[in-house]
Amino acid sequence: MKLLLTGDIGGTKTRLALAETDGARVLIRREQSYASQRYATFESLLGDFLQQDERIDDAAFGIAGPVRDGVAQATNLPWRIEAVRLRQSFGFARCHLLNDLEATAYGLPALGEQDLHILQAGAPDARGNRAVIAAGTGLGEAGLYWDGRTHHPFASEGGHATFSPRNALEFALLQHLQQQREHVSWERVVSGMALPELYVFLRGERRAEIPPWLSQDLSGPQAAAAISTAALQQRDEVCEETLQWFVGLYGAEAGNLALKTMSLGGLYIGGGIAPKILPLLQRGEFMAAFLDKGRMRPLLEAMPVKVILNDRAALYGPALFAAQCREAA
Repeated sequence: MKLLLTGDIGGTKTRLALAETDGARVLIRREQSYASQRYATFESLLGDFLQQDERIDDAAFGIAGPVRDGVAQATNLPWRIEAVRLRQSFGFARCHLLNDLEATAYGLPALGEQDLHILQAGAPDARGNRAVIAAGTGLGEAGLYWDGRTHHPFASEGGHATFSPRNALEFALLQHLQQQREHVSWERVVSGMALPELYVFLRGERRAEIPPWLSQDLSGPQAAAAISTAALQQRDEVCEETLQWFVGLYGAEAGNLALKTMSLGGLYIGGGIAPKILPLLQRGEFMAAFLDKGRMRPLLEAMPVKVILNDRAALYGPALFAAQCREAA
């Protein structure tokens, strides 16, 4: 079997791997993770990964941002990535660019039962469209159309749709965020970069001081991790309330996506945040917000809801896609 080059390009972290495929199985042969912000271009990062004696014919990358005509502009990175230029620079016979959530959707067949945690079993005969939502640095969303025999993943930029508040506190949050930016999307309230803003806003609403042991962490790139850790360790009440609120917002938008894509075949929760806060997802706030859609509640109750525990799903997807394209060529 020939090696494929597969990659998951995110605003915080980029992972590259050489892999082989066997049906729906993906075998990782070599893998490396990089801090995305340390590189001016994706080409320079890719050059660090590839060794001079490696011959790669097929490459595919999932990118956090819209992809059009083989060109991607990363949403939270100053990178413009072009498939044609990558082929010319690195000698690939074929190079494919996918949206990162589209890539995760392509990776679902490679996951086993041990890679998924069930939040809601759904109907025993659940079948139909699927959807994937993933909060990481930003918020990604994708769908999988069911044609009666197989699923066809498709990209979306649903995370950038306009945020819709559900109650007085969230209306106040919206007004607060509108003072800072022209458009407030769901990504601005459900993502790693949103969590510190939720926390600071809620601190102000509660008129509570930020504890000294946390204030230093809030000024750095690890702010979201610091808030989550404090919440999970029950070290700070406002951190706990913030993370619970975040989980509810996440569930609400997941329910929106499930309705819009009619995801009777299942809603999958990907990204780096969900596995880290799994105890909170299990507590019920996520599913309560997911199901809180009035007359559509019975429809949502029939949908399986699963958390993706295997963080390689976004690497598996581009590899499987590249393999499919190679076989079809």
